[in-house]
Amino acid sequence: MKLKHIYECFIREGIWADPRTPQQIRKALQEKRREYRKRKAAARKFFDSEKLKNPYADLRILHGDPQVDVKRMLVGIDIDVGELVMADRMAQKGEGFDLVLAHHPKGIALAGLDDVMRLQTDLLVNLGIKKSIAGDLMGKRIQEVARNLHSVNHARVVDAAKLLDIPLMCCHTPADNHVARYLQKLVDAQKPKTLEQIVRLLMKEPEYRYAAALQAGPQILIGKAKNEAGKVFVDMTGGTEGSKDVFARLSQLGVRTLLGMHYSQEHFRRIKSEHINVVNAGHIASDNLGMNLILDRLTKKADIEIVCCSGFRRFRR
Repeated sequence: MKLKHIYECFIREGIWADPRTPQQIRKALQEKRREYRKRKAAARKFFDSEKLKNPYADLRILHGDPQVDVKRMLVGIDIDVGELVMADRMAQKGEGFDLVLAHHPKGIALAGLDDVMRLQTDLLVNLGIKKSIAGDLMGKRIQEVARNLHSVNHARVVDAAKLLDIPLMCCHTPADNHVARYLQKLVDAQKPKTLEQIVRLLMKEPEYRYAAALQAGPQILIGKAKNEAGKVFVDMTGGTEGSKDVFARLSQLGVRTLLGMHYSQEHFRRIKSEHINVVNAGHIASDNLGMNLILDRLTKKADIEIVCCSGFRRFRR
């Protein structure tokens, strides 16, 4: 399969698993097109034109000919310079790759991570929070993330890929959409009554069993094993952690338990003050599940050999 077709497949699959409605996704794309049209000709050359057709700023071909045929790819959760040097070394041994695929974004995809967080605004609206309130809650957090990202050396890893001429791609939110959808459907179908039943449910998935063997499996962060789970919200997509001020609203909406990937200390304190249970499924384990789900969809369309590195383990369904 050509690299451009893998990219297009990931866009489609991200949309298929997106927690937003099709109308919300179309509206987000339309807003980008309006933003582009409003720009003067001189300013348009600085606009990320991929945003006109791709609703995920953290899904990008970072380097490589879009027409290259991909038969073998190296997949990792985090791809840094070391992984690229390793890929180059393996190529010298006759074991090269047509593509290196990262989960976490680099380059322009990392620089635009704050843009992806607008997904969370729509997600909060769909949960029942008023649009104006959701916008205010997320607006402050999006600005905070944008400020933090602005000082990051985004180009470092992409520059290494260019110097070594290794095709590089990242797929972040589309994969996170898949894990969020998968686990929310699982929880809604199985209706676990307690927190320990949620953990047992997670442990049926190979990604979480593998992580548990490495002491990084699911754990109850807030609450006791026998606590009633109640309404469970799977909080696993939308770029990065959302607003720390949203938890009071979630509590008012009847959310009793959050099932997430990771929470900062400040988020942890805010959640605890609202008496919401938290089950931490595990960051890298959940990233693995999301990547495996989206790769399952991809490999149904093309025969691609996948080699694992950097915390990724392939489990097929």
